[in-house]
Amino acid sequence: MLLLLDGVSLRYGTQVLADNVSAKIERGDRICLVGRNGEGKSSLLRLIAGQVDPDGGEIVRASGMVLATLEQELPADCLDSVYSYVAKGLGQIGEVLADYRINPTAELQACIEQAHGWDLLPRVDSALDRLGLNAEERVADLSGGWQRRAALARALVTEPDLLILDEPTNHLDIAAVEWLENFLASYRGALLFVSHDRALAQRLSSTVWDLDRGNLRVFRCQFERYQEEKEKLLEEEVKNDALFDKKLAQEEAWIRQGIKARRTRNEGRVRALQSLRRQREARRNQQGVARMSLDSGEISGRLVAELTDVTFAYPGEPPLIHDLSFTLMRGDKVGLIGPNGVGKSTLIRVLLGDLQPQSGHIRLGTKQQVAYFDQRRDQLNPELTVLDNVAEGRDSLTIGGKSRHVMSYLSDFLFSGVKARTKVGALSGGERNRALLAKLFSQPANILVLDEPTNDLDVETLELLEKLLLEFSGTVLLVSHDRAFLDNVVNSCLAFEGNGHIREYVGGYGDFIRQGGSFEADTKPENSEGNKVSESKLTPEERREKPAKKKKLSYKLQRELDSLPVLIEELEMEISSIEIEVADPQFYQQERSLVQERLNLLTEKQSQLEAAFERWSELDSGDE
Repeated sequence: MLLLLDGVSLRYGTQVLADNVSAKIERGDRICLVGRNGEGKSSLLRLIAGQVDPDGGEIVRASGMVLATLEQELPADCLDSVYSYVAKGLGQIGEVLADYRINPTAELQACIEQAHGWDLLPRVDSALDRLGLNAEERVADLSGGWQRRAALARALVTEPDLLILDEPTNHLDIAAVEWLENFLASYRGALLFVSHDRALAQRLSSTVWDLDRGNLRVFRCQFERYQEEKEKLLEEEVKNDALFDKKLAQEEAWIRQGIKARRTRNEGRVRALQSLRRQREARRNQQGVARMSLDSGEISGRLVAELTDVTFAYPGEPPLIHDLSFTLMRGDKVGLIGPNGVGKSTLIRVLLGDLQPQSGHIRLGTKQQVAYFDQRRDQLNPELTVLDNVAEGRDSLTIGGKSRHVMSYLSDFLFSGVKARTKVGALSGGERNRALLAKLFSQPANILVLDEPTNDLDVETLELLEKLLLEFSGTVLLVSHDRAFLDNVVNSCLAFEGNGHIREYVGGYGDFIRQGGSFEADTKPENSEGNKVSESKLTPEERREKPAKKKKLSYKLQRELDSLPVLIEELEMEISSIEIEVADPQFYQQERSLVQERLNLLTEKQSQLEAAFERWSELDSGDE
């Protein structure tokens, strides 16, 4: 056994984060800690790491156990070299080793020899080599993915028996998330991690710790099975609470009989009632479930945007978008996927007409009402309360044609009472995201642009947002590195495959992978001379394959592909003609058989058009 929690309690002010918690961590355990935003997951991790002391109970650690923590925040402002940053994971002797590497003095050499520091030197080199890091690069100059690698190397240099990770996928793009997932899957030590990335949790965890209202339940199963078991437990809890409340109501009615109750001198029953009252008072009800809703506003035109041979580049830089042709229709739900910094946000601005391309043509649709979710949350003033940010001086909001009081609306997003009047700057990351969603959904929109909306949201809110987007009748443009979220929401993906080349794939992220999709590798860090780190220093998981070449079609299939645009145009013209005919008020004055015949023809043509689009997508992607 590595660690034992024995009746541990932890409070923050009046909030109970852990109430008589007991659990243990064995060697080789892979534990995912889950719970709603604000339940105290990060506090429990700090407690286990020894960074804070419990208010009650005991934490027993195995003798000689080495523990390391991968913090949630990236070392973005660190001016140290990668070598120095990683070596400092060893403590003071690591700092001496880093200084000696730069300035090998006799004094530093004596310190190293006295502390047996030479034995630790291979650990630093091994960690750097294992993660493909360049020792000379400055940490602050690295991308988010490489900064996460540096932080992981700093944790691993101590060769920990238990590695604690708090939201390790934050700030990472999909390629970096997959690299981290593969690395941790092969890690031999014990893992304890918090993550809202359901795909990562499913692959890595063999045990789930569920922190709910101060209580910790241990589920010895994978993440998907845990979700099923948790749902059953909550349903059972609701039933038990209902039975308890019914019994309490009956006893309260009995005691209110007054004299009759005293005459029976049933003192035992009175004491039992007092016990019931204390139990009810002590019950911690589950936090309410968010009830988000969307006002889809006015219906937009059928065409949202059509890009033909579009190329866009910022002055003096290579193209972010190269020769892209793409059509966005009303009701499409499109995911934009690719590494950080490849131009996903730029493409959104081009699609919405905010940026004009250097070449190509853009045709925009009509009646567009756009709501934009910015991952930096710039639309929220951190100095104002949630109420002031959303209400903007109003007492009521019009949602879906109905007037609602602002406080009632905010309660749907779990902001009530004190929370609604809390400054945004004092909220947790997940709460700020909910506040931005509340502001975003308070205005009518038929086009939703969501840039990393899933950051910091708990699993329950994530699933609710998924359901909301699936039911939304408008158009959705989604930038996300959450693979499960993409798979559950979008019906196609625009993949940034490198050098400005963007290709459409039918389906979500899993479909993108199954169709042979891949991204160009994240730029490897450079050494002090500006040369790239050798590819041979990278592990197989780190070597990203080039985008798969499209299969060459046979002569017959190529002829079919060439003919499809003409067929699609003809079908669209026929459908448009019939729709105009059907829209005429005199249309339904004809005989029923003639009306039904034209309606059947319209349905048939629409089906043919959908089939033509699907066939064009299959042939163009080289699936045949």
